[in-house]
Amino acid sequence: MIPLKKIASLKTAQQFRDHVASLGIDIPIDEEVFAPSDSPLLQPLQWNQRTIGNRIAVQPMEGWDGTDSGGVTPPMLRRWQRFGESGAKLIWGGEAMAVRPDGRANPHQLILTSENRDGIASLVRALRERHREQWETDDDLVVGFQLTHSGRFCRPNSHHQWEPRVAFRHPLLDARFGVERDDCVLTSEEVFALREDYVRAAHVAQKAGADFVDIKCCHGYLLHEFLSARIRSDAFGGSLENRSRLLFSIIEGIRERLPDLGIGVRLSAFDTVPFEPNPATATEGRLGQGRPRDISQLLPYVWGFGMDVHNPLQIDLAEPLQLIGWLREAGVSLINITAGSPYYTPHLLRPAAFPPSDGYQPHEDPLVSVSKHISVTRAIKDSYPDMVVVGSGYSYLQEFLPGVALHTVRSGWTDCVGLGRTVLSYPKILTDAIQRGVSERKLVCRTFSDCTTAPRNGLPSGCYPLDDFYKGTPNAEAVKKLKSGL
Repeated sequence: MIPLKKIASLKTAQQFRDHVASLGIDIPIDEEVFAPSDSPLLQPLQWNQRTIGNRIAVQPMEGWDGTDSGGVTPPMLRRWQRFGESGAKLIWGGEAMAVRPDGRANPHQLILTSENRDGIASLVRALRERHREQWETDDDLVVGFQLTHSGRFCRPNSHHQWEPRVAFRHPLLDARFGVERDDCVLTSEEVFALREDYVRAAHVAQKAGADFVDIKCCHGYLLHEFLSARIRSDAFGGSLENRSRLLFSIIEGIRERLPDLGIGVRLSAFDTVPFEPNPATATEGRLGQGRPRDISQLLPYVWGFGMDVHNPLQIDLAEPLQLIGWLREAGVSLINITAGSPYYTPHLLRPAAFPPSDGYQPHEDPLVSVSKHISVTRAIKDSYPDMVVVGSGYSYLQEFLPGVALHTVRSGWTDCVGLGRTVLSYPKILTDAIQRGVSERKLVCRTFSDCTTAPRNGLPSGCYPLDDFYKGTPNAEAVKKLKSGL
């Protein structure tokens, strides 16, 4: 196994800098974060004739804990209240919401239907009420819903049964995710029909209190997969214009019918080939280190987006930058940058010291993936300075998250810092650091990956090690057993 220096063992910003330098990567950090009145992280942003009150965003954190019909439950309500108390002024999605029942990633995912509208509206009200209690006003709080169809990763009826609908057959992913026949591939007619599903869902979102909708285009889900559909021969494959046709058709439909509703896009701007555990490095009770799947017979590699087709382990931003330019021309000025997929490249999307149950041990220091997030987001912001850009990939930084976040915003590398997993254990990690000069160590996410291991095995997601709401519950014990059986 690679020798991995844990973030918690680094006690000062200088030690962090030295460690980053030893890895040959660039993650700059500011020494002082305490600035309760004039921190760059507290400066407002103007977007869509609205004020976003600061530079902190909460990323979509799905709990896999809705009702069978895609409705709201008490644990979900609690999670949204915690989003509100975080102090973040941009709530990006809350969690992924399926635009139709068969597009769910799990049987308990929220579904944006008229039947569920009132329950989902109660989430927004609870979030805003908690925010006002903690931060006085919600006039500058902007809330969006993330609209999704899970595509290859659909499991609408059982946690243990894939029901995939895909953009194309994939030589490395089909077998793992149950794509056994060509009828799993969406026809042109079915693709055209999806536009109406998204527009209907956006209408429900607006009625439920959303200020904008995110047309989710990331993490290997359906719209992201279409960006790689080079082998399709219809109007949705081949050229980048064709591969992005569904995305822009949805945006156009929402613009036509809901002109007052804002639109954002969360985009996996870069990816890599699917990874797998290397059995040669496995030990008792521990998965092997990650390694890329064998692609020696698959070059040029035409099944990815944001990667070099001749060397797909390398990032290539030519197409992502072109796509973002088209989004800008279409009037989309709010974009959230992420990477990879939790299903086939978890190390890239969620850098972690401890893998989820379906993952692999680190094959490199997770800070390498953090640095890729930061550098790619910077390149996109440099290319489109008039767009509001949200960065991702910060949770693994732990105690050093506030200092790095401050530097990236102060330097103009990103407009907002998106917080994901760390919000489950510590919603106020940034606002505490700004206002008090220090975060509470006992609440800082250590990337144990329980919030991924649990839903991978049919349990609700949550921070089982650190959040008292989940700690000590039967589900927490079940997660421990799952981890001990790796």
